[in-house]
Amino acid sequence: MKYMLLLCETEEFERELEAQGPEERQQTLATILGWMERYQDKIIHRGARLAAPQTATTLRRKDDGEMVVTDGPFAETVEFVGGYVEVDVADLDEAIRMVQEWPGCPTVEIRPIALQV
Repeated sequence: MKYMLLLCETEEFERELEAQGPEERQQTLATILGWMERYQDKIIHRGARLAAPQTATTLRRKDDGEMVVTDGPFAETVEFVGGYVEVDVADLDEAIRMVQEWPGCPTVEIRPIALQV
């Protein structure tokens, strides 16, 4: 079963990362990469870390069908998607076990991939 792990960050988490010195930041990255290596047989695609939500451009379809372009994220929220990983595991329980060991950002949303195009 394929799942997308949406790695959700918070402004507080971002501040904590920025406050780290080079050695501590390198250790944080090494811990995350260690998790990726541990599950490399389950990871189909390692997504990239995304830029800050303020850099987003959002398109919304109005009732008349016109698309409106706005700067910024889709919704005001405390958490935002900071990256993603696509995995292929036996079931949701296995995905949950993987995420329980995730050493990075404080929230991970596990979402089934409904349609592969």
